[in-house]
Amino acid sequence: MDAIFKRRSIRKYTDQPVSEEQIEKVIRAGMAAPSAGNQQPWHFIVIDDRNILLDITRFHPYSQMLKEAGCAIVVCGDTSLERHKGYWVQDCSAATQNMLLAACELGLGSVWLGVYPREDRVEALQKLLGIPENVIPLCIVSLGYPAEQKEPVDRFNPSRIHRNKWGSTQK
Repeated sequence: MDAIFKRRSIRKYTDQPVSEEQIEKVIRAGMAAPSAGNQQPWHFIVIDDRNILLDITRFHPYSQMLKEAGCAIVVCGDTSLERHKGYWVQDCSAATQNMLLAACELGLGSVWLGVYPREDRVEALQKLLGIPENVIPLCIVSLGYPAEQKEPVDRFNPSRIHRNKWGSTQK
């Protein structure tokens, strides 16, 4: 539970490199996520080329932290692997959350950068990385050693809990 509550979006990084072992652990965590019918429609593109990371900042308006990140991982859904149409988004989202938690547990900072469903971002990333048409980039996870510390935030909100019917809080 610690990683769940202490995980925060970290946008400032040191220049310490992220090791191949850490990258693999983060991706392994992603691949351990549940998926609809166990279809596992995901692919992961590790980007550690500084020029490519900088290119992304030119078309993704919220990606400036990639200028400092040790690397980034693009989480993609392969529609040709789907057995349950449309669930690739949920499957890849579950994988992404696992990756964010694993990064936190490894002492890394991370940010979830949304790509899909913004067609401009999807197309720009497909073109930049040579991603085939049937593979859709869902998001980018930036990774690096944190150069900032953020305190955990308690986001629990009982007004968002309904029991049995909308608006009812009665047990």
